[in-house]
Amino acid sequence: QVQLVESGGGLVQPGESLRLSCVASGFTFSNYAMTWYRQAPGKERELVAQITKASDHILYADSVKDRFTVSRVNAENTLYLQMRSLKPEDTAMYYCHTWMGNDKYWGQGTQVTVSS
Repeated sequence: QVQLVESGGGLVQPGESLRLSCVASGFTFSNYAMTWYRQAPGKERELVAQITKASDHILYADSVKDRFTVSRVNAENTLYLQMRSLKPEDTAMYYCHTWMGNDKYWGQGTQVTVSS
């Protein structure tokens, strides 16, 4: 079955960096676009970054553009999110996501907290 396992979250101070990872299994990772979402307490889940299967098209939420970088290593079935210059408003649970037709798949999430 499809599994997405995120890791790399933690507590950091404003201005610091984190790198999130998402290891995929149960499907042919290289055939599917992947997305990072986040959800802060009391807010709706929002798209952070999306990358196509060949990494030839990438999009970012305006709020993270120029600070976050999404990448993938298809040979390792792994999706990454490099986050720099973190702000308190980046505090959220971060989720890895993919979809296959009408089926959507989510990881369990990894918590990122940015606080001084």
